[in-house]
Amino acid sequence: MMISRVAKSHGLIRLLKKPCDGCLRSPLFLRFPADGFSTFRSYSLTRSRFMSTDPMVGEEARNGGVTMLPAVEDKYGGVMTEMTRPMDPSAFSALLRSSLSNWTLQGKKGVWIKLPRQLIGLAETAVKEGFWFHHAEKNYLMLVYWIPKQDHTLPSNASHRVGIAAFVLNHKKEVIVVQEKTGRFKGQGIWKFPTGVVNEGEYIHDGSVREVKEETGVDTEFVQVLAFRQTHKAFFEKSDLFFVCMMKPLSLEINAQESEIEAAQWMPWEEYNKQPFVQNHELLRYMTDICSAKTNGDYEGFTPLPVSAPDLQGNLYFNNRDLSSRQ
Repeated sequence: MMISRVAKSHGLIRLLKKPCDGCLRSPLFLRFPADGFSTFRSYSLTRSRFMSTDPMVGEEARNGGVTMLPAVEDKYGGVMTEMTRPMDPSAFSALLRSSLSNWTLQGKKGVWIKLPRQLIGLAETAVKEGFWFHHAEKNYLMLVYWIPKQDHTLPSNASHRVGIAAFVLNHKKEVIVVQEKTGRFKGQGIWKFPTGVVNEGEYIHDGSVREVKEETGVDTEFVQVLAFRQTHKAFFEKSDLFFVCMMKPLSLEINAQESEIEAAQWMPWEEYNKQPFVQNHELLRYMTDICSAKTNGDYEGFTPLPVSAPDLQGNLYFNNRDLSSRQ
């Protein structure tokens, strides 16, 4: 026998089933908006087997009587939710469905879920509900869902890696060059500019100073970006931006990096240019022409200028000499 009791003022229907012999059934709750049943679009079913000590399930986020994931709005009509506590996958699935239903009614677009690595097991549940992997860092996985029916306009994951080559010329017109222990030039006897990858959160000019110091032990001062190259399908199928940077040496003593560099030295600039490797490589020929033009005063690169945007601080790289001549 089923007993039904309606407490309309609280928007709650409580359904009690008669216990079976030797067992105890928990009540089934259906929660609707408190103004009756005319406007309800979704509901939440909660049994004791779905209940969690996580306050997110019951008390942390309620909207119109429907239990939802806590979320913050982004700038583009979407929401972001970050999971912080363990949750039963079944409870997470039910909570996710009710949240998506409510966000759909609110006209939201993109839905982002950030899972720390200790909760990565919830990713399978999210994928089954239509989410897909957007990107991953060492401490979290980001998933995303698109609510509108039309094609999504969500930004892609970071698409480029940023690298540098350092042109360091001393007062004797010698350039610092290295031979690498690893990589495609290993064991080929090729002398090349110090190169490397700019770290996350690092500016190009700071990254170039760091790379020269790490590979050669030489302290430098950044002068200019002389040129850059863009390629595609490089590291992990990502695109690559490669900046040729001119540096001024502040010290001369070389202390080659033991783990990555086989040898390092100061080499006369003309001797570097005559290497068959340089002469037979189109990119390197252009690079040496640009570097030579710069040292002869016939070319001007790009100097960094700290600038601020409404919510960001960064650097604008531009031809300072030619701009100043017009002022």
